[in-house]
Amino acid sequence: MLRPMAICGIDEAGRGPWAGPVVAAAVILPAKKRPKGLADSKQLTGEAREELALAIRACAAVGVGVATPDEIDQINILQATFLAMRRAFDALPERPVAALIDGNAAPELPCAIEMIIDGDAYVASISAASIIAKVERDRMMVELCAQYPGYAFAKHKGYGTPEHQKALAELGPCAIHRRSFKPVRLAAGLAA
Repeated sequence: MLRPMAICGIDEAGRGPWAGPVVAAAVILPAKKRPKGLADSKQLTGEAREELALAIRACAAVGVGVATPDEIDQINILQATFLAMRRAFDALPERPVAALIDGNAAPELPCAIEMIIDGDAYVASISAASIIAKVERDRMMVELCAQYPGYAFAKHKGYGTPEHQKALAELGPCAIHRRSFKPVRLAAGLAA
């Protein structure tokens, strides 16, 4: 079903962690019969996010984009976030006429763009994108935990917790650590 005036919301998950990808989602919600309870993904429990992600995918057009830790290290986290957002936009099954993006900066896209600070808390399509991005990234980190045991990625999702810092000090960085991030550089014995 093509909608000539479709508008997508775009948000990301995983800008701050020391390990793993940054993941973005683009979501075009239907005008009616939207899932109830959409909110900033950080304000929801894991179970609520999982349920809402299923409900969003059942009624909306969804695109997901990923930028790898290597890409983050090569082009910096902001540019990698923009790359993931462009990939999410390009993955949509239909082309929106405009994109509403959480935050105060945005990638170049082939449509009108509006940046909305804290949009994930106030704009339904951005909230939906926030939820999809967080659920997708969390799933990836659980899978990566099995590949890289000892770091507890399934628990902290790559964020800089004391447990992660201890594992990093004991084991050193693994293949999915972001070497451009200072704590990882220090653990690798690279100059800060």
